[in-house]
Amino acid sequence: MADIDPVLTAVRKGVLTVTLNRPEKLNAFTEGLHLALRSAFEAATTEDEIRAVLLTGAGRAFSAGQDLSERDMRNGGHAPDLGHTLETLYNPLVRQIRDLPKPVVCAVNGVAAGAGANIAIACDIVLAGQSARFIQVFSKIGLVPDSGGTWLLPRLIGEARAKALTMTGMPLPAETAADWGMIWKCVPDDTLLAEATDLAESLASGPTYGLSLTKGLIQDAADQTLDAQLDAERDLQRRAGQSRDYKEGVSAFLEKRPPEFTGT
Repeated sequence: MADIDPVLTAVRKGVLTVTLNRPEKLNAFTEGLHLALRSAFEAATTEDEIRAVLLTGAGRAFSAGQDLSERDMRNGGHAPDLGHTLETLYNPLVRQIRDLPKPVVCAVNGVAAGAGANIAIACDIVLAGQSARFIQVFSKIGLVPDSGGTWLLPRLIGEARAKALTMTGMPLPAETAADWGMIWKCVPDDTLLAEATDLAESLASGPTYGLSLTKGLIQDAADQTLDAQLDAERDLQRRAGQSRDYKEGVSAFLEKRPPEFTGT
């Protein structure tokens, strides 16, 4: 029996769709899945054809987090070095998502638990189906939240809610996640992928050079003073104003026609 690819990729209309593909294991992370994801995001970084990324999961879950069958110590095995796991697998993935100079849309179908939840909310725009649940399961097995969770959650939903979610491990329904501002919005399960795809394609056809600058500005804002952020806006607006996309956007507006952006 041939091995099943842990990640599926397809490019259409400038969008790289990346699908976690271990549905029988709720798309739990293994080293092989990590390496395949890394390869997909490297392609998104280097290939001009790709102008946006859509990340989702196959089957009834987005991702249940780490595959704990790789962490079984019941037969006397040594405790794993989880710091090494984070340093070599999870942290590089989160950095790839945050550093990618292109929009990353995430469509959360079903459960997103542990690292699966935090990798989802590391994406730029997150949509979730009504049946989706975000679960910070780390406290249930004696661990701390990782994959950027302790950085992302307080910034998205505040310290009080972040502490409660991470310390109790209570599931957060998608609708509540949207109400709290943890994700962009909750949509019907049966329209999730179509709506996320339409959004990703719209972003891919847009002025992706300016979108990449916007992504960086917003991600950096929480750690900046107002004066520093005003300076950063000035500097990046200067760059955006010299882009071909800006020239095309103005020309299209004046000529009353749809713009044809190139991302440059």
